[in-house]
Amino acid sequence: MAWLSTVASVGMAVGPPLVYADQAYSIVRKKDATGFSRDVCAILLIANITRCFFWLGDHFEFALLFQSIFMILAQVLINFALRYLRSYICILYRPRISPENLGGSSRPFSFWQWSTYVQHVEFLAGLILFQAILFLILSRFEVYVAILGFVALGLESTLPIPQLISNYKQRSLYGFRMSTLIGWAGGDAFKTAYFFWQGSPIQFKACAVFQLSIDFAIVVQRMLYGNAAPPSVLLDDEDLEQALALGEEVN
Repeated sequence: MAWLSTVASVGMAVGPPLVYADQAYSIVRKKDATGFSRDVCAILLIANITRCFFWLGDHFEFALLFQSIFMILAQVLINFALRYLRSYICILYRPRISPENLGGSSRPFSFWQWSTYVQHVEFLAGLILFQAILFLILSRFEVYVAILGFVALGLESTLPIPQLISNYKQRSLYGFRMSTLIGWAGGDAFKTAYFFWQGSPIQFKACAVFQLSIDFAIVVQRMLYGNAAPPSVLLDDEDLEQALALGEEVN
């Protein structure tokens, strides 16, 4: 059974980051991130950075540590970086009706709705520095390490919630790839079983069960709403067609 455990560990480490490859391809191909909540990127980055510090205080499986590292790299490289290869997709191909494109944000300090790549990098660098300082001061306290774990895993368990809200507002899963949804539901079901099988810390088990329940709620949305283009996208397309027609008349 050792080989099965090894395969499961490798799957846990590399599987979740790969889920976003198809979503990234779809956004680049359409040059539009409508339907995919960019807050997902924020949650994954913050949660996995925090989880790395949790590992320093409570050495859980290496597979889960590598999963966090690969996920951070996936979000930075696929969703933000590779700027000159046109692949920081969630910024470059933000939805046409996003707060950045409309010229404003209702969030404090416009959190995660900044208009430039550098602002996101500065935030992540500040977060890492802040957590490093806290860890150096408080890591000797077991309560702090336990809280760090609940923060990391609890935050990650909220990952599907922005997408759930986005789907509800649009009354559609337009732009949200079925492969990503299958990856979420299947991957979270697998990792929940993995956590119980491997006897992972309670933080992993509790948060995985919660996250899986949200995944299934999105599956229900998919069955109820479908993936037709929402009115906002249709209106944009109609405006474009009218502008082209007007231009032809002028010429």
